[in-house]
Amino acid sequence: MGSLSPDALSALDPETFAEESNSVLEFLSGYYRDIDEYPVMAKLQPGSIRKLLPETAPESGVPMDRILDDVRRDILPGLTHWQSPQFFAYFPANASTAGFAGEMLSAGLNVVPFVWAASPVATELEQVVVDWMAALLGLPERFQFRGGGGGVLHGSTCEAVVCTMAAARDRALRKLGHAAILDLVVYASDQTHATFQKGASIVGIPPANFRVLRTSPEAGYGLTAAAVRAAVEDDVARGLVPLYLCATVGTTGLGAIDRVRELGQLARRHGTNLDYKDYKDRQIALSRRFRAIKLWVVLRRYGAAGMRAHIRRHVWMARWFEKAVAADERFEVVVPRSFSLVCFRLRPTIVGGEVVEAPNRELLAAVNASGRAFMTHFVVDGKFVIRLAVGGPMTQMRHVRDAWELLKDTAN
Repeated sequence: MGSLSPDALSALDPETFAEESNSVLEFLSGYYRDIDEYPVMAKLQPGSIRKLLPETAPESGVPMDRILDDVRRDILPGLTHWQSPQFFAYFPANASTAGFAGEMLSAGLNVVPFVWAASPVATELEQVVVDWMAALLGLPERFQFRGGGGGVLHGSTCEAVVCTMAAARDRALRKLGHAAILDLVVYASDQTHATFQKGASIVGIPPANFRVLRTSPEAGYGLTAAAVRAAVEDDVARGLVPLYLCATVGTTGLGAIDRVRELGQLARRHGTNLDYKDYKDRQIALSRRFRAIKLWVVLRRYGAAGMRAHIRRHVWMARWFEKAVAADERFEVVVPRSFSLVCFRLRPTIVGGEVVEAPNRELLAAVNASGRAFMTHFVVDGKFVIRLAVGGPMTQMRHVRDAWELLKDTAN
């Protein structure tokens, strides 16, 4: 085995850092400038990208410019462009110039704040921005650090569900004994994201104890206290233990809003309030990223007023789209719009007394195949529903109008 010079690789060289970083920034700037030229949804067959790439890692390194050329040739064609202004499939993790800057600072400073001493500012800045967000969301002071509450920034909702459910489980088992895990019951609606059941499985709740409660169009597909109360009373009568109630503001499929206030009052009566005995138990991983600085940069750069304006602009565009759909006799709005998500479809065709859903499937497939927009679907009460989610940072009114024209032309 040969020996390597200690100077063979300088992975972090201040002399070349700016040059290589600037080349990536210029590449991304060009990508966003020309993003309209790409089909929103990748037009590739499964496995085609893997065939383009070598099976083993390279033995020798190459310049950054060469890597960016490969990104342009091999990577971009395989992307579904989440930041495209014609991306209406889901709510994207919004990009912004300030967000990029915060991400660069997080990666560049590259600390691992697993305890306070590992980087004091990472812990304390997180406490500051968590309190900022709680206040912006209108939560009572008891949800903030200064009010005895607080929280941490998780990487995903699934992580948060697992942590809170594990805390509820441990609290119950300390009181009831570990054998009681077979008696613990968790509750959510039939519109709740699948991460709820995934989280329950991870913390050991038996699948038979998942209560997925049916919602109705009359309640806007939101979970009501009456539905939960009936399920809880039935479980208590059977000797089971209500453990955890998951309420959602804006479900993934329809944007439905559970009756959070009345559900909270019901949960409180059954003693489901939680407390964390140790700060470290508020997350799964021990080591994690310096996420707080990214949120801090974004809030500092745009301010609360800028964030509100950004959200309201999306809601305004979705409201326009909802009115356009309602005014066209060929289409119908399936559920009243929540926030900036519109759920609609072609009015059903009845053949032999049965509703034919194929026209909506074909419409969605044709729109996505055009490359000019990307939308998704949801099935509720047997209805195939097309979803248009307005949430892209570069989406303007003209893009929403273009999407509507594309839908109308394709339907013709």
